[in-house]
This record gives sequence, structure tokens and C-alpha cells, in this order.
Amino acid sequence: MERAVIALLLFSIFFSSFLLIPRANLAAAQRTPSPFHVGVVIDFETLVGKMSLTSMSLAIDDFYAAHANYSTRLVLHTRDSNRDVVGAASKALDLLKNVQVQAIIGPLTSSQAEFVINLGRKSHVPIVSFSATSPSLSPTHSPYFIRTAMNDSSQVSCIASMLKLFGWKQVVPIYEDSDYGSGIIPYLVDVFQDIDTRIPYRSVLQTSATDDQIRVELYKMKTMATRVFVVHMSSTLGSRLFLQANEAGMMEEGYVWIITDGLTNLLDSMDPSVIESMQGVLGVRPYMPRSANLTGFTTRWRVKFRQDNPEIGAAEPSLFSLWAYDTVWALAMAAEKVGISNPNFKNTPKKNNSTDLGSLSVSQTGPKLLNAITNTSFKGLSGDFLLVDGQLQSSA
Repeated sequence: MERAVIALLLFSIFFSSFLLIPRANLAAAQRTPSPFHVGVVIDFETLVGKMSLTSMSLAIDDFYAAHANYSTRLVLHTRDSNRDVVGAASKALDLLKNVQVQAIIGPLTSSQAEFVINLGRKSHVPIVSFSATSPSLSPTHSPYFIRTAMNDSSQVSCIASMLKLFGWKQVVPIYEDSDYGSGIIPYLVDVFQDIDTRIPYRSVLQTSATDDQIRVELYKMKTMATRVFVVHMSSTLGSRLFLQANEAGMMEEGYVWIITDGLTNLLDSMDPSVIESMQGVLGVRPYMPRSANLTGFTTRWRVKFRQDNPEIGAAEPSLFSLWAYDTVWALAMAAEKVGISNPNFKNTPKKNNSTDLGSLSVSQTGPKLLNAITNTSFKGLSGDFLLVDGQLQSSA
């Protein structure tokens, strides 16, 4: 009898343990967050692209370390646009059709963003860019475009205030021939007219301009009476411009150079020879409040960037890096609000001879996600993250 009782007890313990195994597995499965797929279209080989990838990787780790109980988790699918407009569009199309991402971060440049924004409009998938700053791209006219960066036009009043303060009545804008370069010009013209400052000449440089072509343009401006210049271009072209301007003797006393935030934001990561040639240059950039979180992030970012890019020397996170980080946090918060992890796309009616673009599916959760992103606000690394009319507002 005693043996029978012991055997019964052992069987009960074994059977109870067996029953508990599926429940434990089920509980573990319930704790596993659902993937929320987000595409990233970026230029892998540019400095801004490399810096942004480091920031986004840290953002994912930091966000879910601080929100371990969230039911969703962003999964980033990165694609290289190869510094090409067509490349950016094709990679975005691949993400929409084959991965069915819920949102796309990027692309980096305004020229690349223009077509990708149209894809977002057709598919109802939010296109969120932290670096496409040209005013020619408007969230008002493209509702599925969200700019988590400052619009370039936001800095023209600051530039005009400098000109007015020093009484400079003539200025020559030097800008690259791209959507990014030309987008700010109408706003500069308007604000300069308000302070009675003339623009006797506009210098437009191709993004592919050679050093010889840059020198020819500089010597042309050297013969003119105007000695005040406002430079608005990418860091790659801007670096070469100032090296050539220094050699041409145009960085000496009597010349005034003002750079917009696209260059100012990347000064910390430019080659020392470029920085040396830019001595005396005035730069504008959005206000970025210092914080303990930013200090800690900067330390960790330096370490990870060196690990990710051992071939590059020392670099500092730019404002674009901080905007990339805050963009991931905003999307992670919005994803949790939406709470839908599985893609929900509705196929559009197929037409004869339809292209990939014509047969693009439409996201059924896009409108809800768009609303969640635009209504997300928090204290980010770059300051207050607050979107008004689909674009980031200044923390100043």
C-alpha cells in the first residue's frame, strides 16, 4: 500500500510538471514582442550615412532596454541607395513590395526623397526623413512625408540678422545644383529683400564639380566687388570649396563667409586640413540643449562608431546623428500605439501592362501609424521632439 502511494505521488509530480511545460512556453511566447518592420534607405558609404546607422543601432538597444515590457519591437531592414536617386527609389520599392514594411526611414538627400515620398503617398506608408531638409519637400503637400529635422528655411532669418547687424548690403549665395541646394534660395531672396540687401550674383556649383571648375568659379567671384558669401551645400562639396578658396587667397581679412547648418552640423567630423582652411567662417545651426543623456550617448557613440568603421578616424555625432536616434525612438513609440505587427496591405486592381509602381499595395494601417507618429512627443537627445504640420520644431 505504501509503495502504491509513493508511486502515485511520483506520477502526480511528473504529470503536473509535464502540464506546466506548455504553459511556461506559452507565457514566454506571450512575453516575446511582435516584430514591427521598418525600412531604412540610406547611403552606406557617406559619412552621414555611416554616422546615422550607428545612431539607429544604439537607439534600438537603448529604447527597448528602457521599455522591456513593450509588445512590439522595431525590426530595421536597411538598404543602400548607393548615392543615387534611382537606387533609392528601387530600394524603397523593394521594401514596400517584398518586405511590406510599415514605414521607411530616409532617404538621406532631398533629391532622393522626392520620388520615395511619392511611393509613400501611393502605398500609404509613412516616409520619415531626418536629413531631407529642402523646403521644396513639404509635408503639407505630401501627407505621408514626415520630416524629423529642421526645415532649411528656418535658418534664413538668423542669417539675415547677421547681415543686418554688420551692415552688409550685398551678398553672393554659393550653393550646389540640387534640390537641397536650390530649395533655400527663394527664402534667402525674400529675407534679404526685407533688410535691403542685394544679391548681385548667384554661384551655382554642380555636385560633381572638379577642383578646376571650383577654382574658375572662385576667381570669377574674386574679381567682383562683393566680399560676403553664404554657402549652402553638402559637406563633400563644401570641404573642397573651402580648400580651394583658401588657396585662392579668399579666406583672408576682408572676406566674409557664412555657412548654413548642413555644413555647420558636420564640422566636428571634417578633415583637419579643411577646418584649418575655414578659420574665420561663421556658421548657423539649430539650438541643441546639453544634457546628461546626450553626454552619455556621445561617449557610447564614439566607441560604437569606431567599431563599425575602423577605417575612419575620430568622429563626433552630428545633429543628423541625434535626429536619426530620435526618429527611431519616435517610430518605436508610434508602433506600440498602433499595436499591429503583421503587415496589412490591400492589393490594388491590376491593370494591363501594369508596372511595379502601378500594382503597389496599399497599407491599411498606414493612416493610423501616420497619426501616431505626428502626435508623438518626448524629450529627445536633440531637444524636444515635437512635430507641427509634419516637421520638427525648434527647441529654442
